[in-house]
Amino acid sequence: MAAIEVRDARVGDAGALVALWRELTTAGLPSRLPAPPSTAAAEVAVSKHLDDPLGRLVVVELDGDIHGMAYLRRTAVSPLHDDTTVTVEYLHVSDSARRHGLGKALIAEAVTWAEHESCAHLAVVAPAIAREANRFLARLGLGQAGVLRFANTHTVRRRLAAEHAPNLLALLSSRRSAFARRAQLGGAVGGAVVSSPAEPESAGK
Repeated sequence: MAAIEVRDARVGDAGALVALWRELTTAGLPSRLPAPPSTAAAEVAVSKHLDDPLGRLVVVELDGDIHGMAYLRRTAVSPLHDDTTVTVEYLHVSDSARRHGLGKALIAEAVTWAEHESCAHLAVVAPAIAREANRFLARLGLGQAGVLRFANTHTVRRRLAAEHAPNLLALLSSRRSAFARRAQLGGAVGGAVVSSPAEPESAGK
């Protein structure tokens, strides 16, 4: 019987993680994911996750070799609720290791962590057109709650500008200036430099 192990990613896994990311971006599905990073950049990123109490980058091994990964993130279920959820993002298993239960092992790790952190909910991000992945998640009781769309901020700003809405463009410009002023106004208080966190713009405006 094949040996399956799920564990937190280590810095030495960077090369395998880059290879998995490359599979994600060349899997034949339309993708807007960033290009694969260098191994050195991935090593730095992995080291940061090791000390993050709200996020875990995990890998799954089959007979000692890494064949899958997932990013687990703990966050509020909504801005209006105290309940928390564990969100599974970038869930991927190599084609060469399918049908061995690696996907289930990754989801099981997410469930175990959610239970340990008293999170009553679990969410998994998957491409809307990835039929096999969505059927797999549906069999585990996960229903569709929305569609995640991803784009470069410059692209969205350019498309907004193309709408020729002077009021909207003026609002965007003023908000950008406000964020810049807020960053500049971070002053010294008691010898320490402080600044206020930027507030996100409302999606409905």
